[in-house]
Amino acid sequence: MLTLASKLKREEGVRAGRTLARSNDASHRVSIRDRLLIKEVAELEANLPNTCKVTFPDENKLCHFQLAISPDEGYYLGGKFQFEIEVPEAYNMVPPKVKCLTRIWHPNIAETGEICLSLLREHSIDGTGWAPTRTLKDVVWGLNSLFTDLLNFDDPLNIDAAEHHLRDKVEPQHTSKHVYKQVYRHSLLET
Repeated sequence: MLTLASKLKREEGVRAGRTLARSNDASHRVSIRDRLLIKEVAELEANLPNTCKVTFPDENKLCHFQLAISPDEGYYLGGKFQFEIEVPEAYNMVPPKVKCLTRIWHPNIAETGEICLSLLREHSIDGTGWAPTRTLKDVVWGLNSLFTDLLNFDDPLNIDAAEHHLRDKVEPQHTSKHVYKQVYRHSLLET
């Protein structure tokens, strides 16, 4: 009887040791995503546009960061736009999840923060969507290009903003802050 009890205790100890060893192995393993991110973040920081700034709320989590874009020319001159970028575990087979945190009047950004940018689409009809060969640098440069003259009026996400841009063709001296105030003042008067 004592032998059976001691044998059961030993088996439980061995099982507990295996579980402990597995948890230690799991904590020491680095996912493919994290390995890619170490390389890509270094490349991104070396090639960041001068209008962009990347910050990591937790330096130990490269899979979650924020991007600030401050356009130095064009329609959105004077604005500062914040984006949140979340890199899923299945990266680089799927694109990062990006959301605009700044409320903006833009043809390719919804007021809720969703973004229409072909390279962020997992499945794109035109073939310019996400591919495993793309990197975070491509995402940041793509987001930065949203604030240049590369506005997509053919397939806008925010139809009202696209119609406003096409209809009014605001002069370049009217920056995003001026237009934003003007548009929302007008929308508040209509309600």
